[in-house]
Amino acid sequence: MSRESLKNVTRIVVKLGTGVLTDSRKQPDLDQMSQLVAQIAAIRGQGKEVVIVSSGAVGAGMGVLGHHKRPADLDELQACAAVGQPRLMALYEKLFAGAGFSVGQVLLTYHDLEDHDRHLNARNTLVTLLRHGVIPVINENDAVSFTELKFGDNDRLSALVACLLPADALIILTTVDGFIENFGKPNPRTVPIIENLDATIESMAGGTDSQTAVGGMASKLQAAKMVIRAGIPMIIASGKKKSVLANILDGKEEGTMFVAQAALLPGRKRWIAFFHHSKGALFVDDGAKKALRENGKSLLPPGVARCQGDFAAGDVVRICDLNGTEFARGICDFDSAAVKARQAKEVLVHRDNLVIL
Repeated sequence: MSRESLKNVTRIVVKLGTGVLTDSRKQPDLDQMSQLVAQIAAIRGQGKEVVIVSSGAVGAGMGVLGHHKRPADLDELQACAAVGQPRLMALYEKLFAGAGFSVGQVLLTYHDLEDHDRHLNARNTLVTLLRHGVIPVINENDAVSFTELKFGDNDRLSALVACLLPADALIILTTVDGFIENFGKPNPRTVPIIENLDATIESMAGGTDSQTAVGGMASKLQAAKMVIRAGIPMIIASGKKKSVLANILDGKEEGTMFVAQAALLPGRKRWIAFFHHSKGALFVDDGAKKALRENGKSLLPPGVARCQGDFAAGDVVRICDLNGTEFARGICDFDSAAVKARQAKEVLVHRDNLVIL
């Protein structure tokens, strides 16, 4: 896959980070939002489908409630989101209306995407909005979610949305030009393309110093790992540039492109791989690991060295090697008690319900 292939994408998820949406006062930056909306409207005018995953609600609410940095307390975060989200959507609605397009707000929680029926319903809602020419604007339902860092950050949410649809590409717009090698050093360099997202690349990523955001480059790499395994390319680029989206979709060298695996992972396997907080783990020996990874086999009881956690039959579990490295996920047909007691004599995880990561 090359940058030339981006000319042919028809369904795009664009993630807009807090830093490209708000100003130094933590308020929505109208000029900046206007130029981003103009870029997205231009793409939509070409007949492409665009889904926005928008940060900025907490940042927009912070200024109203007098916070100068992201609150640590969950109730304050939720209050900021409750105040900021309608302000943000009102701006999107006004700006896109000026360009001749309608927007629809979609607020998600992790449980909406983990539960299979709600997962499919969320997908159907988004596809229906796109069919009607509406631009969905997605954010986490921060005002009612009860666990801090539910998705982790909107980088992860955007990756999940891209996998949910599925999208042809995920574009994350942020305040930097892409993945920067030697960031903060005298000789920084934007890496134009990453074909192998390995431990060396991950070791060069950091968090964020922003007072309105969470995540940083480390969370963007986690998002990239997810979507490229699903078969979807991802690009990180600067949302401050007024032609950034046009350049990316024209196949020009803009930002950093993460090359996807060749084949799109089927929908059910995307759901198994990415949309669950796993309930436990099965640690397998080298023979079982090879059978799963190289030969496409199901996981049988003799290959499991130990079982960790408490889970029910039908739960998604991590599958790890003896060093503790997760290399697969799957739906276990037996509960943890049966596995630990060696009472399970049949297939533990069928290959149709197993995904190699």
